[in-house]
Amino acid sequence: MKEKVLVGMSGGVDSSMSAYLLQKEGYEVIGVYMKLHNLKEGYHEKNIELGQSVADYLKIDYHVADFTEKFKEEVYNYFIQSYKDGNTPNPCVKCNRLIKFGALYDFGKSLGVNKLATGHYVKTDGEFIYEAEDDRKDQSYFLAQLKQDVLKSLVFPMANYKKEDIVKMAKDLPIIDNVALQGESQEICFVETTYTDILKKHYDIEKEGKVLNNEGKVIGHHKGYMHYTIGKRRGFHVKGAKEPHFVKEIEPSRNVITVSSKNELEINRVVLDTLNLFNNEKEFTCQVKLRYRSDKIECKVKVEDSKANIDLVESAYGVATGQVAVFYEDEKVLGSGFIIQASK
Repeated sequence: MKEKVLVGMSGGVDSSMSAYLLQKEGYEVIGVYMKLHNLKEGYHEKNIELGQSVADYLKIDYHVADFTEKFKEEVYNYFIQSYKDGNTPNPCVKCNRLIKFGALYDFGKSLGVNKLATGHYVKTDGEFIYEAEDDRKDQSYFLAQLKQDVLKSLVFPMANYKKEDIVKMAKDLPIIDNVALQGESQEICFVETTYTDILKKHYDIEKEGKVLNNEGKVIGHHKGYMHYTIGKRRGFHVKGAKEPHFVKEIEPSRNVITVSSKNELEINRVVLDTLNLFNNEKEFTCQVKLRYRSDKIECKVKVEDSKANIDLVESAYGVATGQVAVFYEDEKVLGSGFIIQASK
């Protein structure tokens, strides 16, 4: 009997090609579309139609799994609460752990399928996660909070491909070539324009507040603290400013932001909680990414009382609480945690 694999098929080219490639490898492929939110009319119908057309072409079953309630509870509510608390959330990391490789993994098991595949550009050997061959599309950062016991069941067909090669292959295939013409999916699936448009549905974010300097002196005003994240340099007014100012601190209870020069954003110590480690070491040296688009920085890590204390070899700037720090040993992901403190 062929081994069964459940493939998350969103209607995009990467997930469609994942199903195609796995079928070529000899798997019995079963497709599934995840409904995560209902924030845009017609959003799901278009994607399901695309996914179903690919499933029909491949002659495979195609399911629709409704995770909207769990997504709202675990991801969407976390997203809006984080900004209310003055933090910068990473909803994709939460979604990957709890929904795409949590609820979807359980859905597959309910169908009697023990393998799960997606169109993510990432590698795994069943114990660790590794960066993908295409470093421009690599999504290892976003999967660094996955539960380790799930890794042995995961298959990533995009692991050794470049994005341009996948698009080229898709254009040579009937039906899937139509999917290849679709635009790239947006980074956060439920944010069409800017995150503040989401927050406006839940909070009054237009409450003007004070801008302070490092000494606590009022030097200007801002349009509401939820408009700002650590490191932002625009959108607030500083009286007589002759050099750029950057957001250094956000105080939600007072609706106050503190700004400073870029040099004063320098930090070299970071504390994490909500740790997800793929090794059992309490002290180790490695590299760390403090946000998705940042470079890796050499560091020393000490795990103590369910927290990780990180000493950076080189300073970082504009590090935001709420973001995810991911540990790397070259291409291998060693684990991750959520930033709760950054200091010098």
